[in-house]
Amino acid sequence: MPADLARFLRVTLFVVLGGVVSPSQAVENKPAEEKPAAAPAVPATPSPADFLDTVGMHTKARWRLLFRPPPPTPSAERHRSALVLGTLLGDSFLVLQATDAQQFRNNNQEVLAYCRTLGLGEKLLPRLMTQGNLAEQNAWKELRQELVEGHQEALRLLREQMDEDLALLIDIGVGLRLMEIVSAIIVAAPESDVRGLCSGTPDLLQDLRENCGRISAERRELPLLTRIRSTVDQTSQAWKNVEATPLTQEQAAETSEKLKALMQEMVTK
Repeated sequence: MPADLARFLRVTLFVVLGGVVSPSQAVENKPAEEKPAAAPAVPATPSPADFLDTVGMHTKARWRLLFRPPPPTPSAERHRSALVLGTLLGDSFLVLQATDAQQFRNNNQEVLAYCRTLGLGEKLLPRLMTQGNLAEQNAWKELRQELVEGHQEALRLLREQMDEDLALLIDIGVGLRLMEIVSAIIVAAPESDVRGLCSGTPDLLQDLRENCGRISAERRELPLLTRIRSTVDQTSQAWKNVEATPLTQEQAAETSEKLKALMQEMVTK
């Protein structure tokens, strides 16, 4: 083969091979496929703060009139202490609405005492101290988030301790206190938008019924829990379709009295 022809073929082969892309190069150079858009986040269950925010949108509630005296020393009966702790957490959200720093500190001391009874004191103490400092600083927006997260952390810690019943009872206590608050507001302000005030109660009562049903069979038959289930069922029946048919003053007053009696029974040893 002549030398000139050989050089020509070598150059041609180099050019041709130079334009060939290896499979690995093809993968690397291929434009990245677009990922499908993330599904929209599912809204979380409304928190107690959300529930009372909604109540406050429909009336000028006199929140401070709903403050309660502190409960007695925590009971050795853990189910009773868990219920009372739940009502105290409900009071924390009530005080948040009133933006009363001194009352928040007072209530937080009771929360800590009941947390200690359930073995949560040391674990939740840093968060409770943070909450107290935020109240001192009138940092109510930040405190709101702290309260929502603190409530969930208490439930998580109990479940990690294999105390599912106690976690459920705390949530039941919170729900009962919220129902007591809204019924008392309706009684105190008959001129308010009752339909709006009741807008969050169907979901709240549904949660209460479900939580009562999930309590273990042994605890479910305790006298106090039997009365709680009965009260929740009666209240659910009375408040049925409240968004369509506004609650009457008589119904609200009856609910308020039943729940007050139940709260008193929780702290009666």
